[in-house]
Amino acid sequence: MHKREPFRHRSFLSDQAVGVIAGLLGVGGGIVIVPILVFLFTAQGMPQDHIMQMALGTSLGSIVFTSISSFRAHHRRGAVHWDIVKRIAPGIILGTLSGSWLAAGLSPTVLKAIFACFLFYVAAQMLLNLKPKSTRRLPKAAGMFGAGGFIGLVSSMVGIGGGTLSVPFLTWCNLPVHHAIGTSAAIGFPIAVAGTLGYIATGLSVSGLP
Repeated sequence: MHKREPFRHRSFLSDQAVGVIAGLLGVGGGIVIVPILVFLFTAQGMPQDHIMQMALGTSLGSIVFTSISSFRAHHRRGAVHWDIVKRIAPGIILGTLSGSWLAAGLSPTVLKAIFACFLFYVAAQMLLNLKPKSTRRLPKAAGMFGAGGFIGLVSSMVGIGGGTLSVPFLTWCNLPVHHAIGTSAAIGFPIAVAGTLGYIATGLSVSGLP
């Protein structure tokens, strides 16, 4: 009991920190949540071989709830294109499940390297103000499935809701930026649900988890 109270206190403070940093920098919470969870799980003495997978799965589990709040707010402003969500969702779900299955077989070192590379990508995008020009229309069914699969795969392997990838993709496909953000928030829900279920399923056969 005494061990859990400090953990809960630190977890509450980390939640506040995630909200502040995400709001200030305009990044998704998963980018901040995953490193904090790795730190907290390590401090609790949890198994090193599974800490990264646990952090990724837990991050996606929290995004299930935050994405609902986010896409509802954007929906009230008419900024969610549900037709796009329906078209990209099959690829998103398959890619996310595949990513969680792939992550389960990778070492913590490899997963940390993938996460670090993704952080460098996000940092470069912010520092250089890299924004794709609206040069094309949304692709056909096969293109949407492929884009969704890639977004879902990467998102599940770094524990994010996919906005860092889906917003540039939708903007590139000529969607106004506010609508791209709103639609991306809705896309984050199937990513979070599929990713959470994927990490739960892959963890069922693992012994020694807390």
